[in-house]
Amino acid sequence: MSGTRRTTLRIQGKVQGVFFRESARVEATRLGLVGWVRNRPDGSVEAVVEGEPGMMEEFIRWCHRGPSQARVDSVGHTDAEATGEYSHFFVERTS
Repeated sequence: MSGTRRTTLRIQGKVQGVFFRESARVEATRLGLVGWVRNRPDGSVEAVVEGEPGMMEEFIRWCHRGPSQARVDSVGHTDAEATGEYSHFFVERTS
């Protein structure tokens, strides 16, 4: 998994009911990233994303904006070693 990175993101604000997850899936796929995104019971959105570092940075910047209907208050992220367990980016069921 040389050259790839894994990031777990927590996006807070008005991010549920505004097509954030589907928009994130489209953006991640466009950037060649893999992983998943899901709603959390606390109203936030969580994502696990793997890919090339430059594309990951672009995705994180997108998460700070989100789709036009969203209001993003904060984006937290933690990095880890990529596992290579995902082959595409998908919307996961709410946790």
